[in-house]
Amino acid sequence: MKTIIEPFRIKSVEPIHFNDETYRQSAIEQAHYNTFLLHSNDVMIDLLTDSGTSAMSAAQWAGMMLGDESYAGSPSFYKFESAVKDITGMSIVIPTHQGRAAEKILFSILGAQGKVFISNTLFDTTRANIEFSGATGIDMICEEGKHPSIAAPFKGNLDIKLLENYIADHGSSQIAMVIITVTNNSGGGQPVSMDNIRKVHHICKKHGILMYIDACRFAENCYFIQQREAGYEHKDIKAIANEMFSYADGCTMSAKKDAFANIGGFLAMHDSNLAIQCRNLLVITEGFPTYGGLAGRDLEAIAIGLYEVLDPHYLHYRIRSIEYLTQKLHDAGVPVMLPAGGHAVYLDAKAFLDQIPPNQYPGQALVCALYTKGGIRAVEIGSLMFGKYDENNQLIPAPLELVRLAIPRRVYTQSHIDYVAEVIIEVFQNRESIQGLKIVEEAPLLRHFTAKLQPLP
Repeated sequence: MKTIIEPFRIKSVEPIHFNDETYRQSAIEQAHYNTFLLHSNDVMIDLLTDSGTSAMSAAQWAGMMLGDESYAGSPSFYKFESAVKDITGMSIVIPTHQGRAAEKILFSILGAQGKVFISNTLFDTTRANIEFSGATGIDMICEEGKHPSIAAPFKGNLDIKLLENYIADHGSSQIAMVIITVTNNSGGGQPVSMDNIRKVHHICKKHGILMYIDACRFAENCYFIQQREAGYEHKDIKAIANEMFSYADGCTMSAKKDAFANIGGFLAMHDSNLAIQCRNLLVITEGFPTYGGLAGRDLEAIAIGLYEVLDPHYLHYRIRSIEYLTQKLHDAGVPVMLPAGGHAVYLDAKAFLDQIPPNQYPGQALVCALYTKGGIRAVEIGSLMFGKYDENNQLIPAPLELVRLAIPRRVYTQSHIDYVAEVIIEVFQNRESIQGLKIVEEAPLLRHFTAKLQPLP
């Protein structure tokens, strides 16, 4: 195969702040071994998240100059609304300042004590908003999705049998919603097949259960469907997206991912009665229904980005870039999630640091080692993020101990990615020297954002 080139030219650059290992060791100590608490100027390659970190296009920057900042009825909103309706087919579009705001509004209305939200896998802020409402979130990832080293085409799928059994055992009345996250972020950025989405839709319709899509990375998921699922190889990405959304009652989206925007999101649906309740909360917490916490210029950028992400040349480059890094690491013996996901490379920290037990947070220890060795900032998706405590205050570990290296869209070149691979391989070769961590301070919800840790002796 020929080299996959970036389908863009670089027009503006910003500097990387270089530093040495001694400096970084001091920086991570001052950040209490939590990479969220690092100053971004102390990071050389920032793979903490792909949310809001994309490089916007010349067309998006030009569109921002046309942004109309009217409080109500801005033409920028109608461009935004038109794009969302065209891609999702949803009749009602409610803008929010980011995806978690859409979740907060929706779950505040539908969630309550005794209610259950079922998903292939809920991400951190999604689960936190569900639990904050008093409800419970239940993950039903397919069996192959539980095993990082097993390569399967759609490891993000929801386990249909588990869903059917749960409904048979508990009924459907307390199920507030089934949420399909595409791609499955907490499950390694793995895609969900159209067949799985269709089957979940039929089950939900049969039992009168709402089905929503968490659409942060919808275009990446549609590309995987096009490449891997029979019958879709000749369909364009927009047509696949149209079909995927047609099976849902609504969706939430952080436009900070697959719309290339630095801020923004939306809640979309068909139910006008539910929309009235959502808009009431929107006005209280976000803003008027035609801006929803966003400036007109941001609405313009999102409207443009939603179409740019459908470009097959971009998606080919995007997915191939993730495959490239995954393959380099796998060839060097580094335990990684297989096959490559859509937006990130996931290291299997449990296998990478098998000398560190889950209650010493191997994922977080690995995150700190990557920063110290090479200035790379990643994020733990394991027992620090998702671990719970039992009645004896003992850790209930997360099912997987992963480290996510989320690649910002249109930001880094192949030489940056080669450097990342070199650092990870070097850390892997010296992994026996890495120590576990203990938490010395934590918040009751979303503790990984602000927790303070220290190395164990």
